[in-house]
Amino acid sequence: MNTHDPMPPRYHPLKSNYSDHPVLTIDTQASHGDLLDAAHQRLRAASDLLETLYCLCFKQADVKDIPNIVNALYLLTQDGCELLEVAKLQLTTSL
Repeated sequence: MNTHDPMPPRYHPLKSNYSDHPVLTIDTQASHGDLLDAAHQRLRAASDLLETLYCLCFKQADVKDIPNIVNALYLLTQDGCELLEVAKLQLTTSL
């Protein structure tokens, strides 16, 4: 007997949502390429931001900017990782 995991719900809420009623979701039925493109876009933006920060001199930086930068990096990497997880799940459920 062949048992498969049940299909995930169509819309997967992002963990980065701040609300109990998420408004940002991933369409689990989106094409594999679209999911990978969206993940790449977010992870590339986070990587580019980290590279910029690495090259900057922090003597001019304001301490209040650090939480803003960390929040942006969190949102980009968390969303990118979740997109990759949905893409990975698509591959495993299609086998």
